[in-house]
Amino acid sequence: MKDFFAEFLKKTSYPFLSPSPQSQGAPQPPLEMPLPDNLTLIPLPAPETFSIPPADLRAIIEQRRTLRRYADAPLSLEELSYLLWLTQGVKRVTSRPATLRTVPSAGARHAFETFLLINRIQGLQPGLYRFAASQHALAHLPAPVDIAERIYTATHNQEHVRLSAVTFLWVADTWRMAWRYVERSMRYLFLDAGHVCQNLYLAAESIDCGVCAVGAFEDEAMNAALELDGVDRFVIYLATVGRKEAAQSSA
Repeated sequence: MKDFFAEFLKKTSYPFLSPSPQSQGAPQPPLEMPLPDNLTLIPLPAPETFSIPPADLRAIIEQRRTLRRYADAPLSLEELSYLLWLTQGVKRVTSRPATLRTVPSAGARHAFETFLLINRIQGLQPGLYRFAASQHALAHLPAPVDIAERIYTATHNQEHVRLSAVTFLWVADTWRMAWRYVERSMRYLFLDAGHVCQNLYLAAESIDCGVCAVGAFEDEAMNAALELDGVDRFVIYLATVGRKEAAQSSA
């Protein structure tokens, strides 16, 4: 294992990087993965319409802890909109073009797509969705009737996936990052995943919800459930979200 780590760090260091496709004139990848045809987008409430009580950032950080048990109460569509905005919201599209978002990303490449396994969100049917970040909207994806069970099984049967109001599944689009950063891009994808998930933890804490990040899952099974090839696009990280139980809120 030590040899593997050493080889990875060596081969993704600057002396070993290939010329980037960007420097060789290759066209820039799309800013977002295309959605399947004939899907009607579900507009989300505008982020600025959702207000929360003033909160102290230090208090939120110190209160934050991983939670695997959630109340049965659903989240509102406004709360989901708020969480999506603070984890992948598009503030502006530059002339480059690039998206400037509410979370940092290497070179503003923002190589993630947010898939959602929805269990209990007011106004939405349970199922698999995708966040269309540039339009701040949702697409209800066609998926097998047992998609929730497939995702649960792929996480080694982690019960909080079943108990959550929603599970965020972040998908890495490798070419979007590798177009500029070639071999080093794999480092940046995993760094960016940490940025996104931490934003989710803090945003959820600010509305009295809890989060549990999930890194333990069967890659092949999870990618198959989302119809990803596992190379060009793959699930990089998950996180469950739910409303805190009364005892947790008062703790």
